[in-house]
Amino acid sequence: MQGNYIAVWINNDFFDECLEVVDQRMLPFEYHTQYLTTAEEVAKAIKNRTVSGAGVIKSIALFGVYIAALEVEGDFEKLQEKVLLIKEAVPPILNFSCKIDIMVDHLRSSSDVISDARRYSIEFSDNEAQESQKIAQHGCKIIEDILKNSGKTKINILTHSSVGWLSMLDDGSALAPIYEAKKRGIDVHVWVDETRPLNEGASLSAWELAQDGIEYTIISDGTSGYLMQKGEIDMVIVGADSVNANGVINTTGTYLKALAANDNNIPFYVATPTSTFDFATKDISIELRSEDEAHYMKGVDENKTIRKVRITPENSDVIYYAFDITPQRLITGFITQSGIYEGNFDRIQEIFKKSNE
Repeated sequence: MQGNYIAVWINNDFFDECLEVVDQRMLPFEYHTQYLTTAEEVAKAIKNRTVSGAGVIKSIALFGVYIAALEVEGDFEKLQEKVLLIKEAVPPILNFSCKIDIMVDHLRSSSDVISDARRYSIEFSDNEAQESQKIAQHGCKIIEDILKNSGKTKINILTHSSVGWLSMLDDGSALAPIYEAKKRGIDVHVWVDETRPLNEGASLSAWELAQDGIEYTIISDGTSGYLMQKGEIDMVIVGADSVNANGVINTTGTYLKALAANDNNIPFYVATPTSTFDFATKDISIELRSEDEAHYMKGVDENKTIRKVRITPENSDVIYYAFDITPQRLITGFITQSGIYEGNFDRIQEIFKKSNE
C-alpha cells in the first residue's frame, strides 16, 4: 500500500507530492479525481463531501497534515496554524482531533517534519487498510455460517449508506465481508438502501458493487422492513462513524433498520474497527445538516447532463440529522479487525481491559 489506496493516494507527478482523491460528488455518473495541494484544499474536500466516510476522512485528515507540512516547507510553527483548518473540517462525531494532535506532538521534536509527517500518515492509513482486510475475513465467516444454517444457496444482505472502499480504506466496512464472500465463491446478493437524502447507498455503495460485479438491488429506505417480513433478507451489515455509551452512531436510518431486524429475528451486525469504540463518552451532539441537502437531489437528465433539482415546495421547513443512535440491545454483534464481539458493551469493555493488563 504505502500511500496508494483505491480512494486516495499520494501523487508523485508534481514537483512536490500532492494528495489525489476520488471525487465522490460526481459518482455514480462520472469518475473524476481531485488534487489536494494545500491544507485549505484538504479541509474544503472534507467539508463539501468531495470525500466522505469515517475511515477515509480520518486518513485524508492525517495526509492533510503532510500536505500542510509540504506547503509550509517544514516550518512547525506555521504548520500548527494550517492543522487547525483540517481539525475544524473533521466532523466532531468522529472524535479524531486527538489523533491529529498526537501526530502534531510527534512532529514537534522532529528533525525532518515533512518526512515524518509523510511516514506517520502512511503508517496510519496502511493500518486502516489492513484492519479492513481483517474485518472482511472475520465477517465472511459469519456470512458462511448464516448461509449454511439457512439451507439456502444464496445469501441476501442488507446494507445502509456508503460502506465500501470509498468509506474505509481499502476494502470498506460493511462491504468488506461481502467482497471477501465473492472471492470465496459465495453466491451473494445485496439489498442497497438508497439512504436519503444524500443517497450514499444508491450512488456510492451501488456503484462500488457494480465495479466488482456483485449482484445488488437498490431499494427505497422504507422497503427493507417489508423484505424482512417476506424472508428476503438474511442479515444486515452496517458501518459506524462512532460507537459510544449511547450506542452505534451511524448514518440516519440505521436505527430503523435495527428495529425492523430485531422484530423479524434477523442478525444485525456492525462492521467497524475497534478505534471507533469510545464507551466513556455519554454526551453527544448529533450534527444538524443544511436544509438544502434535503431540498435538492442530484441526477442526470435525458441528455446525461448532471443536474441538481429541488424536490420540495418553496418555503418548506426541513430538518435533517446526519446520524442516529442504535442502542446495544438491537445489535447482534460487531465485526472488527480483532474478531467478532457480541453486542454487549460491558462485555467488550471487559475484554479490552484484560487485553491491556
